[in-house]
Amino acid sequence: MHKTNLPRTPQRSGVSRRQWLRGVGVTIALPLLGRDLDARTPIRNGSTSEQAMRMVCVANPLGFVGEDFFPTKAGKFDELPRLLKPLKDHRENMTVISNLDHRLTGGHQSVHAFLSGIRDNESSSWANRNVTLDQIAAEKCIGKVRFPSIVASVGANSGELECRTSWTRTGVNVPPITQANRLFKMLFANETKQQRTEYRRVVKENSSVLDAVFRQANDLKRELGTSDQRKLDEYLNSVRSVEKGLVNADQWIDTPKPNVDLPEPSDGGPFTQRLPLFYDLLALALQTDSTRVATLSIPGNLPVTDLGLSGNYHAFSHHGKTERLRKPLFIIEQYQMQQFSRFLAKLGQLKSADDRPLLDSTMVLCGSGMGNASSHSNKNLPILLAGGGFKHGQHVIAPQESHRRTPLCNLFTTMLQQFGCEEIEKFSRATGTMSELQS
Repeated sequence: MHKTNLPRTPQRSGVSRRQWLRGVGVTIALPLLGRDLDARTPIRNGSTSEQAMRMVCVANPLGFVGEDFFPTKAGKFDELPRLLKPLKDHRENMTVISNLDHRLTGGHQSVHAFLSGIRDNESSSWANRNVTLDQIAAEKCIGKVRFPSIVASVGANSGELECRTSWTRTGVNVPPITQANRLFKMLFANETKQQRTEYRRVVKENSSVLDAVFRQANDLKRELGTSDQRKLDEYLNSVRSVEKGLVNADQWIDTPKPNVDLPEPSDGGPFTQRLPLFYDLLALALQTDSTRVATLSIPGNLPVTDLGLSGNYHAFSHHGKTERLRKPLFIIEQYQMQQFSRFLAKLGQLKSADDRPLLDSTMVLCGSGMGNASSHSNKNLPILLAGGGFKHGQHVIAPQESHRRTPLCNLFTTMLQQFGCEEIEKFSRATGTMSELQS
C-alpha cells in the first residue's frame, strides 16, 4: 500500500493517475482498451469470527553465507549455526529449509524474482505475469483491512541492487516506502475533514476512469477472436483488482486510524536505527489489523559505518572466501538476524484479537533471491520460515526433483494455502507443496 498522507488529484498535485492508483495499493498499466464486460464482484467485509492469518516477507538482495546459515544435518535442531544463534529463543517456532531455489541464473538480475519465481523479462509468457506471493495474499485482505499490503524498504537503491520485491498480476513493480515517517503517517495519522473530502473525490474520479475501461472493453470483446478474448478477460481480471482497491480505499476514508504508543519518527538516521524502527511499525500495523500482509527489503548498498565497518554491504558480499571480507560481512548478517529475532519476539508478545500471540497467526519468511553473492549464484537460496501455525523446530532438506532442487514456489504454495488461498494448487513454478511443514 503506497500513498502519501493525502492522495491528491493529478490536476492539483502534479501526480499522475497511475501514481495515484499506486497510492491506494494497486498498480496497473492501463492500455487503450475500449468497453464493459460483466458486472463487477462487490467487496464484502470479512467475517469477524474468522481466524485471520498474516504474512510478512523479509528479503535482502545478497543472501547469507551458506555455511553460517544452514544447519549441518536435517531434522530437529541440535545446534544452530553461528548466524542463527540470535534466534535460539525461537528455535521451536521456526524452520530452516535448504535445497530450494527458482532454477534461475543471472545473479543480481534474478534477485527480484525472489517472491515470484519469474524474472520480469520472462513474465509475459505467464498468465499472472510475475505476481508475487505477498500480492496474492493481499487480494484475500481487500475489504477486511485498510491496507491490503504494505511494501517497505529500509532505504533505497538503484541499478542492479534496486529494491524490487513485490510485483502485481500485470507485471508492474510496487515501489516500496523507504521513509519511516511516511509509513507512520500512512498507518496512524488521521486526515482532516477537508482532506477526506478531497480523497473521496479522487476515488470517484478514478472509479469513473475504470468504468470507461470496462465499457470500452465490452465493445472491443465482440470484435475479437477466441484467443484475444481470453487475453482480454485475463487483463480485465487485473483491472477488477484495481477497482476493488479503489472501493477498499473509499470504505475506510471516514474510519479513524488507530492510536499507538509510538511518537512519529524522524526521517533518516543510520541503518541500525532504521531497521528496528521499520520492524516496530510493521508489528504495530499487524497488531492494529491495519494490514495483514507486509514485505520489508534490506537494501544492498547500505553504508555500515554505524556497525563499526568501513565500506558497504554489497562490497563485503563479494568476499571470495577471504576472512578480511567475510568477518565484516558476518557482522552485517548477524545484525540482520538479531533484529529479525527481536521482531519475532515482539510478535510473540503482542496479542491478536482472539488473545493469542500474534506470531501464532503470522507466517514470517526471511530469505533472499541470491544464494551466494560472492559467486553470483541463485542456487540453494537461504530460507527461514517462522510462526504461522506450521510444524517447526527443524531443518528441512528439500528433496531433489529430476536432479534439480525443489522449487521455492512449493513453499510459497504451502504458505498461500495456509493463508486461506485454498484455490491455489500450484503457485508460479511450483510442482507441489511442502508436507514437511504440516502438523
